[in-house]
Amino acid sequence: MPVNLKTRFPVDGVLDTLLPSHCLLCGARGQGALSLCPSCEADMPRNTVCCARCALPLESPAPLCGRCVRRAPPWDAAWAPFRYEWPLPQLESRFKFGGDLAAGRTLALMWIASPAPAGLPEAIVPVPLHRTRLRRRGYNQTLELAKPLAGHFGVPLLPAALRRTRATAAQTELDAVQRRRNVRGAFEADPGASLPAHVAVLDDVFTTGATLAECVRVLKRAGVQRVDVWALARARVPS
Repeated sequence: MPVNLKTRFPVDGVLDTLLPSHCLLCGARGQGALSLCPSCEADMPRNTVCCARCALPLESPAPLCGRCVRRAPPWDAAWAPFRYEWPLPQLESRFKFGGDLAAGRTLALMWIASPAPAGLPEAIVPVPLHRTRLRRRGYNQTLELAKPLAGHFGVPLLPAALRRTRATAAQTELDAVQRRRNVRGAFEADPGASLPAHVAVLDDVFTTGATLAECVRVLKRAGVQRVDVWALARARVPS
């Protein structure tokens, strides 16, 4: 169900009256900072029927997906309020690869307006970029999504708790086995960081979970007792 952003952010509603925004997808009248028209917002694929452990979209309600029944993942719970399906990938691609910060703001507002998960963590840890990719891109899209989410929930953000120790190939062109090998040993916990007992590792898109799983293992080895994984959107696992 679309959320009335003018009710949640009344100042933004005033600004929209003076300087109306436009929908990033179709160009129609937007909804203030959301920059989506009501129709395009309604088209966003909510992940309402999914596995409780890994947030995999399911065809019908079930406690766990088949993969999690066969082998439990290293994290304790997952939250991904959207499915990685049209038209969300258009906004994500513009934000991640096109430097479109307005698209990032829209994605963050959509995430904030989604029903919150049960049991908030004591801190949020965004998945880091390697310094070479960070220099090339200019920003870490995951960190930019995590900032407003941490502020909304009043949860500390720990952007330096994890470090990516080596540059890895882009995961998008790899299969599941190659993705696991690609990120194995690619992260380390900051030895000087004070980590609470319960954290959430945050990424923009959750596909196979290889990157998130590696981050979770590193944090648990560093002494964190419970690690959840959060992502804006969950992709269906390729057959």
